Amino acid sequence: MLSNTFKTFILLAALTVLFVIVGDLIGGRSGAMVALFMALFMNFFAYWFSDKLALAMSGAQPVAEHEDPELHAMVADLARRAGLPKPRVYLIPTETPNAFATGRNPRNAAVAVTAGIRRLLTRDELEGVLAHELAHIKNRDILISSIAAVIAGAISYLAYMGQWALFWGGLGGDDEEDRGGNPLALVFALLAIILAPIAASLIQLAISRSREYLADATGARICRCPLSLARALEKLEAWNRQLPMQVNPAQAQMFIVNPLSGETLMRLFSTHPPIADRVARLKEMALRGEYY
Repeated sequence: MLSNTFKTFILLAALTVLFVIVGDLIGGRSGAMVALFMALFMNFFAYWFSDKLALAMSGAQPVAEHEDPELHAMVADLARRAGLPKPRVYLIPTETPNAFATGRNPRNAAVAVTAGIRRLLTRDELEGVLAHELAHIKNRDILISSIAAVIAGAISYLAYMGQWALFWGGLGGDDEEDRGGNPLALVFALLAIILAPIAASLIQLAISRSREYLADATGARICRCPLSLARALEKLEAWNRQLPMQVNPAQAQMFIVNPLSGETLMRLFSTHPPIADRVARLKEMALRGEYY
């Protein structure tokens, strides 16, 4: 079975190849460069200020050490085991149990938990959740998701440019004679305009799911108890189905379990792998003793 790290590499490579093909079909080299520049510009700000944006959008508030010494002690101990600086600690004032980590690198990282998760989980289960979030920091998942967002965004911009090119009667290569002169090329370009953004989104979501599996495995090794994380995931999924969080759908991928109502989302378009699959993998890790 391919490792999740290698799967991520393959998926990023697929996104890049898709960008090159779509760029050639729709905008030529110059059009592709314009789309890439626009995507880089749009995502640079989001990446650089990802921690502040995520915390502000979720309503998270900083937690001082004297306000929750147990939580700070757990984060500090797990960060030490993971070989990371201790991240900042935040609390989200909602009863729906969930958590997320953010930050462009380990020195600028933060971990946020909801008020509900503090009341629902046992100490061991909460350690499993925190270890999962620290795994995201350790694995540089914010950086990887940002790279995927840049390429997927560039593909979407190309498709948008292609729609306007069709409207104004020009589509395709960099030379006048290449535009609209080949009916077959025009058909391929039309298909690219329609299908490329969908394909890019699916690959981007697959990258997100792959990173969740990897964070589960890394987190289980950090806390040395895969079953604690497995029990926590089962509890969190049940509660998030009963009491979905009111969050921007763009934020859903950050949380350890999907904070939106899972019944309304197709599995193919989900940012998270099925909880049953994640739990099964963690139980297999525990059975094989792969977490030491």
